[in-house]
Amino acid sequence: MTEPSGGEQTGGARPRMGSADGVAAWRRLVRMGRPRLTKANVLAALLATLLGVSIATQVQLTNARGLEDLSQSELVNVLDDVSLRASRLDQQVRELETTRDRLKNGTDDATEAIAQAQKRVDTLGILAGSLPAHGPGIQVMISDPERQVTGPVVIDLIQELRDAGAEVIDIGGVRVVASSFVETRDDAILVDGHQVQRPIQVKAIGDSKTLASAMTIPGGVVETMRQKGGTAVVTEVDDIRVTSIHHRTPLVHATPTEQPPG
Repeated sequence: MTEPSGGEQTGGARPRMGSADGVAAWRRLVRMGRPRLTKANVLAALLATLLGVSIATQVQLTNARGLEDLSQSELVNVLDDVSLRASRLDQQVRELETTRDRLKNGTDDATEAIAQAQKRVDTLGILAGSLPAHGPGIQVMISDPERQVTGPVVIDLIQELRDAGAEVIDIGGVRVVASSFVETRDDAILVDGHQVQRPIQVKAIGDSKTLASAMTIPGGVVETMRQKGGTAVVTEVDDIRVTSIHHRTPLVHATPTEQPPG
């Protein structure tokens, strides 16, 4: 038996892989691992993008606060409040137009002028707090066991009442006028320097429904007091009486000027 020559291979031996074959194999493996641009991949990427935009939009809407966050009943309360204020303003316009027409007609000029002048004096006396007053309005009883209702909250209360058209305001027996100030000193609330006893009783004369709606509107004063651990009970009254009087402080610097002609 002769031995196989050097160029021949035995039947059981396998060929050896050269370096060129190894590089080619690695290249095929890299190509297989690369992402392929198929319709399925494009659709998945598009869906992921839309999902991200939707989540961002939802977060933005959740953080935004406004009328769209209110429930249906809360929106009805806001609409009722606006409607009542508009109705009150319309009534005032009609009264002023009637007064203007009477004065223009010249019927009993002297009597009408005196009546209007007296009405003006009474109005200014009520607004200045120098006259007692009565009429429809609301009463607010504020309980604050933890004494968290401070001066700034009372100022917000006064501002809300004024915005709602309150013509007379009394807080704890102190008449509130344009020059009134509120402060907190050692957990005590002072209005024009007079300490207000707790629970705080607030009286306001005006359109009772408008005033009550302004107090109980979502995010309003009553809700603020509730968040601070207090309670505020609002009661509509057909005829509420305010007997407190504001004692006018003499003016030191301001003096009236002559009205320009015309």
